Amino acid sequence: MKAVRRTDAGLVVDNTPDPDGPGRQLQVVAAGICGSDLHLLDLGPRAITLGHEFAGRLEDGTAVAVDPGCPCGTCDQCRAGAEHRCRTSAARTLGVALDGGMAERVMVSDEALVSLPSGLAVGDACLVEPLGVAVHGLRIGGVTEDSRVAVVGGGTIGLAAVAAARGVGCVDVGLAARHPHQRAAGERLGAQVIDDGEYDVVVEAAGTEAALAEAAARCRPGGQVIFLSTHWSPVPIPGLPALMKELVFRWSYTYGSHAGGRDLDAAAALLGRDPDIAATLVTHRFPLDDAPEAFRVAADRASGAIKVVLEP
Repeated sequence: MKAVRRTDAGLVVDNTPDPDGPGRQLQVVAAGICGSDLHLLDLGPRAITLGHEFAGRLEDGTAVAVDPGCPCGTCDQCRAGAEHRCRTSAARTLGVALDGGMAERVMVSDEALVSLPSGLAVGDACLVEPLGVAVHGLRIGGVTEDSRVAVVGGGTIGLAAVAAARGVGCVDVGLAARHPHQRAAGERLGAQVIDDGEYDVVVEAAGTEAALAEAAARCRPGGQVIFLSTHWSPVPIPGLPALMKELVFRWSYTYGSHAGGRDLDAAAALLGRDPDIAATLVTHRFPLDDAPEAFRVAADRASGAIKVVLEP
């Protein structure tokens, strides 16, 4: 079968054996390209198939999205119900350490399956994973319908945060984004241009020193900065605003479970309720054979790309 891998020759669509082993075989319908995938290319050749944002059909035809995390179930974090913080997660995640979804087929566990609500097309369900990141961050940050929320960063995760905030009923959601197409997408999802006022919660979704400085500047005294971005290198905390406003900084990692269910299930439900989210976030679709071009487009944010999807 065909699969996308990073080899000595760069990013290639390789011929690999059909997947086997424990779990269930999934026929992949759609796989999103994440900023983390772009970063993984820079780390050199990897003997795995890329892709941790994907959805498809089981052998019986059931359409599902997939949780790419594969928690061990035995470490202290797993036993405490925080499987997303599994001690061995870095060595167990599909598309990062194990074969992922940028392929025609992949093996997944029953525990990883996310049922799709009526109204959510399987071709859009690769968005369940990134939207789940935003749903989780806003949940653990205690965001409610009364919160005044700003988002700094107009990529997929930033726009997902806009959608998640609107999904919990927030009326006042501001967005600071670099590119015009990102600002237009935010407006379509219900965000206003970020104003000169102060916000209860500011989501940092760009992963840069400048974005963090802006997030701290936008926060009200006693407010909260929620990190949905991935910082691949150290970023200094803006000391004086953080000190003088007594800001709370809250890091959020992937998605988890709580008394009301899984964040990924909540993300799937939100996508089903609001088709504009997928219509807004997915800007490009490519066949699997065109993966190198798809990655090039995904890396060029100025070209109008938000979420680029591969369709095996």
